[in-house]
Amino acid sequence: MELVQNFPFFSIILALFSGPLCSILDRGAARRVNTAVILIIGVMSLMVLHFTISTGASYVYQMGHFPAPWGNEIRVGQLEACMASFFCVVMLLCMLSGRRELEREVQTTKQNLYYAMIGLLLSSLLALIYTNDLFTAYVFVEINTISACGLIMIRQNGRTLEAAMRYMIMSLLGSGLLLMGICFLYDLTGHLLMSNIKESVGELAASGMYHVPLLITICLISVGIAIKSALFPFHAWLPDAYGYSTLSSSAILSSLVSKGYIFLLIKIFYRVIGFDVIRESKVINVLFVFGIMGMILGSVFAIQENHIRRMIAYSSVAQIGYIYMGFGLGTTAGMIAALYHILSHAATKSLLFVAASGLTDVSDDRTDFLGLTGAGYRNILAGMAFTVGSLSMVGTPAFAGFISKLLFAQAAYETTHKLVLALVALAVSTVLNAVYFMKTVIRLYTPGWRAGLEVSGTRIRIKDQPLKSAMLVCFVILNLFLGLCSEPVVRLLAEGLERFA
Repeated sequence: MELVQNFPFFSIILALFSGPLCSILDRGAARRVNTAVILIIGVMSLMVLHFTISTGASYVYQMGHFPAPWGNEIRVGQLEACMASFFCVVMLLCMLSGRRELEREVQTTKQNLYYAMIGLLLSSLLALIYTNDLFTAYVFVEINTISACGLIMIRQNGRTLEAAMRYMIMSLLGSGLLLMGICFLYDLTGHLLMSNIKESVGELAASGMYHVPLLITICLISVGIAIKSALFPFHAWLPDAYGYSTLSSSAILSSLVSKGYIFLLIKIFYRVIGFDVIRESKVINVLFVFGIMGMILGSVFAIQENHIRRMIAYSSVAQIGYIYMGFGLGTTAGMIAALYHILSHAATKSLLFVAASGLTDVSDDRTDFLGLTGAGYRNILAGMAFTVGSLSMVGTPAFAGFISKLLFAQAAYETTHKLVLALVALAVSTVLNAVYFMKTVIRLYTPGWRAGLEVSGTRIRIKDQPLKSAMLVCFVILNLFLGLCSEPVVRLLAEGLERFA
């Protein structure tokens, strides 16, 4: 075994132990350790990605070299390595973007705890991506839940405490349903290793035995993860959690945490149950319906919102709906479109939250649209970045969101009985996206005197916030890369999904 094949396990352990280490360091040392850990893990993930692409195959890493059920194992392929690398890049940019807000909004004595939660969160995301053991996945789901809740409530005001409580209640409900599904699977198959479960489930499906218990198991797991990833109508916790957290927390929660759960669901569909069994169960039809409802109603809620960060949060409800609609198409093309949208949404949503923070900085911290009038002139870079993110969400060519919608439309043509509904939902959702995002952009570039308003705020230049400005540029470049250089990314996802089962 080559050294690089150990890197996924090293990454999980390094991130896991960085959490307790940061908790005992002072805030400056904890910040440096956290940044270094994310950077090192990102480099290792890129090396693993290069290795898996060059070999063209997945591999299994047995921890302690003990086979199941005595040992645990992780499975690594180019799809897993791609997701891990992308998650590290986005998390690093989010952390650097929100450093100034973190120091301003979080008590000095608690900032090291914030970095500890980030380390645990990164470890759980990597474990959800790499693990080949279903119960291990559940353990890290709970670590993810606790650390995400800590990121929400670290700001310590009434709105964040309420949001954290609501998030915890809904998330634990989802975790409970997921655990019940795992218990049922273990009872039916006698295994916790994903590959072994899939073999047993295939035999059960072929024989017709335990059809109803297996269907209930699939429903429990799907609903549990749908709650945790904020699929409509399980999204009630999301607007406050994203809208009132610190900048880094909002960006990371919206772009990464829900995507970790969704990636786990993809693994369960392909590697635990088998996608053929999932299709025959008709569960994907339910996910398709709720995905479309999320696409439409999430955008309707965003139109009604007057708080810019809550508007962006409601937009996430719509974008999660896109991903589940891709699942519901029940085809490989639909799944590739959903995977690409995970990347597209993560890059764009982080960009929007960081840009919105830059706009509120020059509007006396006002988050209502009236107070943001003309903010695009007071912070030119943030205004341009928000415009790029908005165009991407609408689906304008050259940006990441356009490729996502194009892939969804192409995938819809492979399912004749869902074609019309999928295309209509894409069209209606795109129009609604344009309504609330373009309305916001117009407000940002409407001078106060022209609107008859007296809007206060100090103009900020790029050199006044060099770190946040640099991260905004990086996010814009990442978005343009996904929009203009999509072919190799789509090919990588398609090849990775082919070897994923």
